[in-house]
Amino acid sequence: MGLTGAGPLTPPSAGLLWGSPQAGPRGQRRAAPSEGDTVLRPLASPSGKNSSVWLSPAPHGHFRWGGRRSYFRDITQKGYEKKRSKLLAPYIPQIQGVDPSLQIEHRIQASSQAAPAGSKQNKSRTPNTRDERFRSDLHTEAVQAALAKYKERKMPMPSKRRSVLVQSSVEACTPPDTSSASEDEGSLRRQGRMASSTPYQAHASVEHWFNRVIQGSSTSSSASSTSSHPGGRPHAAANPTATATALTDLMAHTQLDNHSAPPDVRRPVGAPAARRAAPGGLGVRESRVGVRGVSEGVPVNSRVSSKIQQLLNTLKRPKRPPLREFFVDDFEELLDVQHPDPNQPKPEGMQMSPLEGESQGVVSNWPPSLLASLQRWGTTHPKSPCLTGLDNAGKPVYTLTYGKLWTRSQKLAYTLMNKLSTRNEPLLRPGDRVALVFPNNDPVMFMVAFYGCLLAELVPVPIEVPLTRKDAGSQQIGFLLGSCGVTLALTTDACQKGLPKAQTGEVVTFKGWPRLLWFVTDGKHVVKPPKDWYLPIRDASNEIAYIEYKTSKEGSTMGITVSHAAMLAHCHALTQACGYSEGETITNVLDFKRDAGLWHGVLTSVMNRMHVISIPYSLMKVNPLSWIQKVHTYKARVAVVKSRDMHWSLLAQRDQRDISLSSLRMLIVADGANPWSISSCDAFLNVFQARGLRPEVICPCACSSEAMTVAIRRPPETGIPPPGKAVLSMSGLSHSVIRVDTEEKLSVLTVQDVGQIMPGALVCVVRVEGTPYLCQTDEVGEICVSSSTTSISYYGLPGMTKNVFETIPVTASGVPITDRPFTRTSLLGFVGPDNLVFVVGKMDGLMVVSGRRHNADDVVATALAVEPMKFVYRGRIAVFSVSVLHDERIVVVAEQRPDASEEDSFQWMSRVLQAIDSIHQVGVYCLALVPANTLPKAPLGGIHISETKQRFLEGALHPCNVLMCPHTCVTNLPKPRQKQPGTEVGPASMIVGNLVAGKRIAQACGRDVAQLEDNDQARKFLYMQDVLQWRAQATPDHPLFILLNAKGTVASTASCLQLHKRAERVAVALMEKGRLNTGDHVALVYPPGIDLIATFYGCLYAGCVPVTVRPPHPQNLATTLPTVKMIVEVSKSVCILTTQAIMKLLRSKEAAAAVDVKSWPMVLDTDDLPRKKPPQIYKPPTPEMLAYLDFSVSTTGILAGVKMSHAATSALCRSIKLQCELYPSRQIAICLDPYCGLGFALWCLCSVYSGHQSILVPPLELESNVSLWLSAVSQYKVRVTFCSYSVMEMCTKGLGSQTEALRLRNVNLSCVRTCMVVAEERPRITLTQSFSKIFKDLGLSARAVSTTFGCRVNVAICLQGTAGPDPTTVYVDMRALRHDRVRLVERGSPHSLPLMESGKILPGVKVIIANTETKGPLGDSHLGEVWVSSPHNATGYYTVYGEEALHADHFCTKLSFGDTQTVWARTGYLGFLRRTELTDASGERHDALYVVGSLDETLELRGMRYHPIDIETSVIRSHKSIAECAVFTWTNLLVVVVELEGSEQEALDLVALVTNVVLEEHYLIVGVVVVVDPGVIPINSRGEKQRMHLRDGFLADQLDPIYVAYNM
Repeated sequence: MGLTGAGPLTPPSAGLLWGSPQAGPRGQRRAAPSEGDTVLRPLASPSGKNSSVWLSPAPHGHFRWGGRRSYFRDITQKGYEKKRSKLLAPYIPQIQGVDPSLQIEHRIQASSQAAPAGSKQNKSRTPNTRDERFRSDLHTEAVQAALAKYKERKMPMPSKRRSVLVQSSVEACTPPDTSSASEDEGSLRRQGRMASSTPYQAHASVEHWFNRVIQGSSTSSSASSTSSHPGGRPHAAANPTATATALTDLMAHTQLDNHSAPPDVRRPVGAPAARRAAPGGLGVRESRVGVRGVSEGVPVNSRVSSKIQQLLNTLKRPKRPPLREFFVDDFEELLDVQHPDPNQPKPEGMQMSPLEGESQGVVSNWPPSLLASLQRWGTTHPKSPCLTGLDNAGKPVYTLTYGKLWTRSQKLAYTLMNKLSTRNEPLLRPGDRVALVFPNNDPVMFMVAFYGCLLAELVPVPIEVPLTRKDAGSQQIGFLLGSCGVTLALTTDACQKGLPKAQTGEVVTFKGWPRLLWFVTDGKHVVKPPKDWYLPIRDASNEIAYIEYKTSKEGSTMGITVSHAAMLAHCHALTQACGYSEGETITNVLDFKRDAGLWHGVLTSVMNRMHVISIPYSLMKVNPLSWIQKVHTYKARVAVVKSRDMHWSLLAQRDQRDISLSSLRMLIVADGANPWSISSCDAFLNVFQARGLRPEVICPCACSSEAMTVAIRRPPETGIPPPGKAVLSMSGLSHSVIRVDTEEKLSVLTVQDVGQIMPGALVCVVRVEGTPYLCQTDEVGEICVSSSTTSISYYGLPGMTKNVFETIPVTASGVPITDRPFTRTSLLGFVGPDNLVFVVGKMDGLMVVSGRRHNADDVVATALAVEPMKFVYRGRIAVFSVSVLHDERIVVVAEQRPDASEEDSFQWMSRVLQAIDSIHQVGVYCLALVPANTLPKAPLGGIHISETKQRFLEGALHPCNVLMCPHTCVTNLPKPRQKQPGTEVGPASMIVGNLVAGKRIAQACGRDVAQLEDNDQARKFLYMQDVLQWRAQATPDHPLFILLNAKGTVASTASCLQLHKRAERVAVALMEKGRLNTGDHVALVYPPGIDLIATFYGCLYAGCVPVTVRPPHPQNLATTLPTVKMIVEVSKSVCILTTQAIMKLLRSKEAAAAVDVKSWPMVLDTDDLPRKKPPQIYKPPTPEMLAYLDFSVSTTGILAGVKMSHAATSALCRSIKLQCELYPSRQIAICLDPYCGLGFALWCLCSVYSGHQSILVPPLELESNVSLWLSAVSQYKVRVTFCSYSVMEMCTKGLGSQTEALRLRNVNLSCVRTCMVVAEERPRITLTQSFSKIFKDLGLSARAVSTTFGCRVNVAICLQGTAGPDPTTVYVDMRALRHDRVRLVERGSPHSLPLMESGKILPGVKVIIANTETKGPLGDSHLGEVWVSSPHNATGYYTVYGEEALHADHFCTKLSFGDTQTVWARTGYLGFLRRTELTDASGERHDALYVVGSLDETLELRGMRYHPIDIETSVIRSHKSIAECAVFTWTNLLVVVVELEGSEQEALDLVALVTNVVLEEHYLIVGVVVVVDPGVIPINSRGEKQRMHLRDGFLADQLDPIYVAYNM
């Protein structure tokens, strides 16, 4: 196969290079061409002669032959080396330090095992032997050279939790667990293993970068990340400059100006602001994300960050020049027509002319139908063997003679026609379809059943045996049976016994199948026909003879109908093409139920009275050589195989010496059209030529279910032209153009011809898409056949039948070439010189990626050539494309060997990606490895591609390793948005009245408090403590609070007087025990209850400033206690009031592990206070004095305390009272945390101010009794109730299925007029709607549920209240929102996002929408920052560092134009106002406020603003096992964390689905996907995700993720 100096290596012009063997001296035929190398070479003939022939289009597009002959001995090893190194020279420099000979040694061993040691071989080589090197290892060489180019590329290895690796062996599995005991020895053991490991060290430099990439271990401790590197330093330590350049290099990202962020109080004075780790503002779900090292921020050397650094470095490299972008930069983001590359190759040849096959020979005694042949042989040669079946040991089980076949088929036909009836009606009528369900090891019974049906004029539909209800594709087969109207299935006794049964003992009905009657065709069930029964044998007609099933690319199953006439004509054509003669012996390895196995082994064999030896697939699995042994034993003349069978026998042939293949005159390779069949043919010939195999007997053929046999290489005796080969440029092929490969020697496809077209056929090649124009001579298209031998239709699918079976090809001018209809074969190819047909792919495997065509089989061949080849289990690789973001994306799925380690897998995957990138110039979108034997199988052991694709898209593939490369593949994202200056309303815009740029200024206000005169006694008092004293005198016994426990019983109550008395005692304690001064700050650390309320008023009585703090969680001190400590320190509290139990906890040994317990201020417990009255109750000098501090952890993880004055406090209470119509006679139920915001106000302030009774339900109690809150609402017939989103979620999830039980317990919610969710975020519509829907059954009105809106600067801006119109919902375009625009769309339109109004604006509150940059007012329905002005605004942040000046504009800012006098507070939330058609209580048109999201939370990516919740919603929808999701960015990478609610097996399924959905819906590429356990995403008391906490936990490697995938 080697190269000689014989012919030129490149053709004279860029045409085609065809190798064609010439006859040598003595007329001897030359060996079939050697393995298709990646190098262009002359082809050696068996006599050691060489000839090189090339071909190029002449000026007029006719083919021109040029040839030289020279006679040399076979090339020497040295000559081969020399030539090879010359050819590979351009690539060698990159393989530094590798001895070229080393490279040769490390080629794939799989096939060269075949040959004995090379040196002996060389000495003894006779002129007749061939070099044992053949294409698969040269393909490998190409792959290696390609890989060497990439050796510097470093990729982060995905990390995986150990339990996910169940299927790999213990020793090979990833590093030790984090249990400290095994840590050290584990890492040592691992170091040793790394040092002595890998067989790859021989060609070290190709592997070099892998070893560098494989970061330490993949456990969840950051310590172990260094274990595998001597010296213990992670390689990719994030150095600041690298990070900085990475940041600037990456997507042009403009940071949001952070002016709206409250101070980050968590960092010590000197610490840089960038690193922050969050305290635990923990709520219903306790976070596992610690605040380890609040001071030192994120450890720089944490493994996660170094991996991300690697990822950034990988992404920084320049990609291939991107294609023209798909979208225009408008939020319409219109799809652009893709513009082809002007330099791409175009076909230059003439238009092809249709090709005619030789005429069908006329034979005098040709039978009028196939059944006539059967009758003839059955009666004239009854003893002649017809079919021999073998068992799994290869022993003949039974030989069916022609006589037996004839009599048994007749018996069955008679039984089917006469003995089966239902209600005295015959069950079957002529033309009915019958399913044949026969196992692959019983060809005899199948053949009898098939011919029995034909004799009875029934239509057999052969299908696979359904073994389980979930067989791959089984449902589709059921659909086919249903559409064919099949009611009866024939099967064997043994097979029937093996089918799954229902309890009645009948065969179960498989999913999607019609009800079938099963009939067993074994002898005892069929009846012998009476003597006088005569069966008429008809001539072949156009009636349907049988239906063969075919699975389409999408996975649907179609029935292809074959008529009696076509069946006969096809047998005739095959007999002529293959030169079959009477009585020949043929071995058949293929599936005898369909395709070539059926055509040769069941139909044509009967036509010619041949003897078929049928080799079952189960025998091939046990003994791959069985077919060769049978050829030898039976002296078979013909064998029908697939390339796989040849490949398998190569691997097994060593121990066989005594077999000879000299009897073969034809070795038909049924899948000769596959790109790798050429390697199998050449390799097989290499090995078996010594065993009598003649080169010319290898006959590849091309077939398709629709056209049956399209072309076949004729046996040598027919005097046909010699076989040909083409070495084609892959990149040319991707543009459907045939070019000899010239410059990129690596990227070639070597194809062999599949011979000549069938006798009597007319063949042409047409364009694949659109009108079937004829192709040019140097263009690849779909081969079409017009012949009497093709199938006739898809059963029951007239539309598809017309497209495929009745195509009329036309010339360039649109004129039909003939009036005969053509059948599309779904084979892609061209007609070469000598009218040889070449096939380069199949329509089913065609993947069109950004305008270029790739063939799945070619990609498989490249992946298989990547070392170590043995890595892929049995070579099982599936390649298909999925459509994501308006283009096809390539997915490669392979089964890995059971013993493969994580490093092996990752290494192999990285190499496959590079090999495919280099050879096919196309990126792989996703590469997944699954455990051995888990891909869905096709009937004969291949991979069921469509089912695999389906599982991939549904997230049911369960891979054990995944590598996604969206960054390389996705080149059609919309352009990043550049902000255009001056598009917004600027100061120069005309403001006329209250119009801005022609729109009404977006401002709105609640009712005017001054005009709302009511008999409000409390208004007389400026201070809350005065109100309480007044109520204690006026209505001492009026109950204010009822606290419920988990059982729903009253735990404690407080009347006005009791509350006043308890507050007095606390005041005394503060003054006497605590010796506190006026204005001192006091931390109140209490569980939710009446103590908290009493101590609050006690502080006011004593003139102290209370700060309410959530107590630490006893089970989770490590994360919750530091937050308590921080609030106490930041608020400068000089004293802590608490209960005895909590006091003990604060000073416990466990607490000491989390914080410095010695530095607590004075701690007083208020459990047993003496009954004393304070000498006097403190009166503040002015209402502007500080009343209390409200501390809360924002969602971005910042601890912010705001100052509430006495005036603001009473104004707040008054607004809420007016909005909710609260009076002493009212009752409200509150299920909220009482520590900050509106929750605190409702719990501690409002009842005292308005005098209504509050039923307090601590949310924590719902954990043990979910129905507590709703039962209380029902029991007390509450009209107004408040809750948080976490409470609503608990009720929805926990009570969804229990509404019936609640009804029986008399829970009735019809009393509720308003149920308000207290929130500081965009309303969660899905949650509120499902809550309303679930509890509608309990009488909850659909209108009752609404939301409130508050934030740090003003805790209550909107609140639905009792009067006023219902909250409205609008739908906005999510894409416009990213550009800060509001575009209203219809419900259900694509990209629509529902937004619900956040409740009514409170009395006394004014809201305006301002531009975030210019600070000017915006018009109606424009998106901007919500600004608020109200008497109950907070007066400022309270921080320890005196940074108030920095954030002063949050609380007092003014518009840059328009009304420049009003002082506003900036909420930090984006939203818009919209005037609705509704009218409010005052008769005015109602203005609705829609909150879109917090500015701090938004992600700025690609110049657009994204709200995390939108991405999270998409992600949660993408797979049923995603329970929760949170996203954040880190150095411009989008990180998606998903909680997996399912088995860990599913973890890796999520990676691709998450990446797909975010690309598809948000045009963003996900950088990292982290799969964690449920409950890991931290949530605060309001049910908001703490994304920054999560980010810090991720970077500090504290999440213990199940899997982390770094997308390339």
